[in-house]
Amino acid sequence: MILTDCIKIFRTGLRRPLPALCFAFLALTLLVPAAAALAQEYPDLSGRVVDRASILSAETEAQLTEILAAHEAQSSDQLVVATISDTGGESIEAYANGLFRHWGLGQAEENNGVLLLIALDDRKMRIEVGYGLEGTLTDVLAKLIIDNTIVPQFRTGSYEEGIRRGVDDIIAVLTGDEAELRARAERNVDSSGGGPDIIGWIFISVFVSIFGGMFGFALLAPIFGKKLSPGRYKWLGMEVTYNGGSSGGRSSGWSGGSSSGGFSGGGGSSGGGGASGGW
Repeated sequence: MILTDCIKIFRTGLRRPLPALCFAFLALTLLVPAAAALAQEYPDLSGRVVDRASILSAETEAQLTEILAAHEAQSSDQLVVATISDTGGESIEAYANGLFRHWGLGQAEENNGVLLLIALDDRKMRIEVGYGLEGTLTDVLAKLIIDNTIVPQFRTGSYEEGIRRGVDDIIAVLTGDEAELRARAERNVDSSGGGPDIIGWIFISVFVSIFGGMFGFALLAPIFGKKLSPGRYKWLGMEVTYNGGSSGGRSSGWSGGSSSGGFSGGGGSSGGGGASGGW
């Protein structure tokens, strides 16, 4: 009925009030949601940790950044943690997917990005997974991490600990160690329980990654990577630049995507894979 009346608008030249009102109603119905989506303002990708809700201390943010950088250097997977106050009325799923795409997390060729998003005032969270990692960090595993690792900590107000443990579990899955995660879910206890703790395993992995991964990556890039210009190579989707130091040594630096400096996404995308939860 509404559609029929609206079609008559073009035949009557808007001479009758009913079709005119119908046209206005239809226009508002279609255009307002579209305008709201276009008006959505996302925070800038200022680093591997974007704490807009001010949940994390400077020390914790630095520790997380170091862990995420080490994992990216070792695997090329780009994992980012973001906290916001709220989604502005949008669902956590839609906001996370829009933010992921806006930032372009992961390499364009691999789509290997992961976003851990916390909306503090909404009491919602989501792990958004890029296309290329959906077979590894499945929806089921993402849900286990949220429900069994992050949410229990958030319910006691331990936001920093929840995020730290969530990041540890995400990295564990991405590096192929999901057995403990599944076992913990079956035991229905949080990761602070007795027995082998995945955090200890992650600590060792990160320690080795920091002191071995970065140096190894810098040494192998000129051998296996593509030479872009004198002193610049691209390998595993990242750029390594060698500059002469004052002592005659060499230092290396890299960045995701096509950015010539700082931190940025690599152009990856997500189709909505992952899981959500609340506390």
